[in-house]
Amino acid sequence: MYINFWYPVCAVNELSNKPIRITILKHDFVAFRDNKGRPAVLSDTCVHRGGSLAGGKCKEDGTVQCPYHGWRFNAEGECTRIPSLGIKAKIPARARVDSYPVQEKYGVVFAFLGDLPAAERPPIMEIEEDGKPDWRSTVTSFDVNYNYERSIENGLDPAHNEYVHPTHGNQGEKEEEYRMDQLEPHKNNPWGFGFLATFDAPALKNWLFRRFRPEGGKMQAGSGTVGPNHMWTFIHFSETKFMHQYMFEAPIAENKTRVFLVNFRNVGVTKYEFINKFLDKKINERNMWIASQDIVVVTKLKPVMTPPSRTKELLMPHDKVILQYRDMLDSFEHRGWKIDLDTVNVAHAKGDVIHAIPSPARRTDKGWVLDPVPLVPPQKQMAQAAE
Repeated sequence: MYINFWYPVCAVNELSNKPIRITILKHDFVAFRDNKGRPAVLSDTCVHRGGSLAGGKCKEDGTVQCPYHGWRFNAEGECTRIPSLGIKAKIPARARVDSYPVQEKYGVVFAFLGDLPAAERPPIMEIEEDGKPDWRSTVTSFDVNYNYERSIENGLDPAHNEYVHPTHGNQGEKEEEYRMDQLEPHKNNPWGFGFLATFDAPALKNWLFRRFRPEGGKMQAGSGTVGPNHMWTFIHFSETKFMHQYMFEAPIAENKTRVFLVNFRNVGVTKYEFINKFLDKKINERNMWIASQDIVVVTKLKPVMTPPSRTKELLMPHDKVILQYRDMLDSFEHRGWKIDLDTVNVAHAKGDVIHAIPSPARRTDKGWVLDPVPLVPPQKQMAQAAE
């Protein structure tokens, strides 16, 4: 798991002036809208006695109030009131919690969980179709009980379709002709890599989805990444009929991930909204059916985490983008952004220490109550890389 990236928090329509608790990177956050409707994401732990801010309530002044002793924190993480000190009391400078940059895009609320200044932050994955009238989108989310790296690597694997998703490939009917080692690089960027592949696919039998692919034959599909947890998947049924899917993944723990799927399509977009909504529902149901096929397989992968050594897997040419993804993760580790989960887990097991994901304010402000989450030290990174 890595700090200094944008993570999905919730759908835009899920956020209100009622605080909600979100777990990402094995840490808890509180998300809410202030009195002006602006989204806010803070570290969930009150620095007084450890109360969960998400268990409190939003006040008319735009703050969230701790349910334990009534301390109030604004969207910047600053404590604005300590009731026990009286109404005109001076608030101690250390009475603050981490506050994270927030953006609302594509129907999702994102928080930048890290301390980089704005000019140095990796981007939220761009969706070029957003706002174009001939494209329509939906947002769904679901949880899976496996590591997010396993989830991303499954999406980057072009050779599993034939066996996990029978409607995607040739179902082994042309085994003597089947190959999946010719990948075309696509949408490579400073934060990730991608590919497109051409393969045989049967016609879709469902009457509704035949409008996407009424005949069998060649089609093109591929995937790629931006950062550790953003992935795109393009499905080109023909030269003009496309479905572009964008996955924003939030690691909850080592073996649990929340996936936000933003699905764009340029097929079945009409002037009749009731037809559009009907198709939205059916397409989302199909996407979840396809996802369920992956979930059955990936949930049972062993080891549950990506092996630390590539010699412990017999990788093939079609795994190239997976290897590029792992190389990119190594580069994030060398930047000092990888969370030291061993140390975090020891602290959680003891139960007497809680950390915070560092926010940008820690670059300039001193004197925080909670220590920042421990990161893998550079010396250890370099030793592991050399090994």
